[in-house]
Amino acid sequence: MAGQRRTSEMSIPIEIDVWQGEIAELEVDAILVPANESLFMTVPTARAVKQRAGETVESDAVAQAPVAPGTAVVTSGGRLAAPYIVHVVGVGHDLVANDERLRSAIDAAFDQAGRLGLPRLATAPIGTERGVFDPERAAAVLAGVIVARAERDAPLPATLVVAVASAAEVAAYRAALQPLGAAR
Repeated sequence: MAGQRRTSEMSIPIEIDVWQGEIAELEVDAILVPANESLFMTVPTARAVKQRAGETVESDAVAQAPVAPGTAVVTSGGRLAAPYIVHVVGVGHDLVANDERLRSAIDAAFDQAGRLGLPRLATAPIGTERGVFDPERAAAVLAGVIVARAERDAPLPATLVVAVASAAEVAAYRAALQPLGAAR
């Protein structure tokens, strides 16, 4: 169609891998985990990360709270191989599935990583915690953020691993990200 840009024509400068496994095991520059406004690491993914990283990670995050939905906060990675954790608040305490707020949170996380010069990131699904977004919708928002950042030449990581827990999430994220020409 005239006037529409197809993502298949765009070269996205990022390598994306969808991986089923524990995000805390990955050797990357930073991991992105879902968080709430109080930044306590209570969501299952964040709780598992805290168990490996150590209690100081949560203490460092909570010291920066409260934060608004649609934002991201950085702490050290504690005992993880990843030196940083980005706590991404894509869903508020209201548990409302707001695409714009989720986009803003993922964008803020990529901004934080860009400011720190971190080229290798891993992300857990953001927005799916507590069942607020289904994996397909959360994956579509992530894909949209990547395309929008590429279009405006905003910093993107060189590599992004999407660490998921189930085969259904693998399918949802691959379906959303493969059209970018970078997902495997």
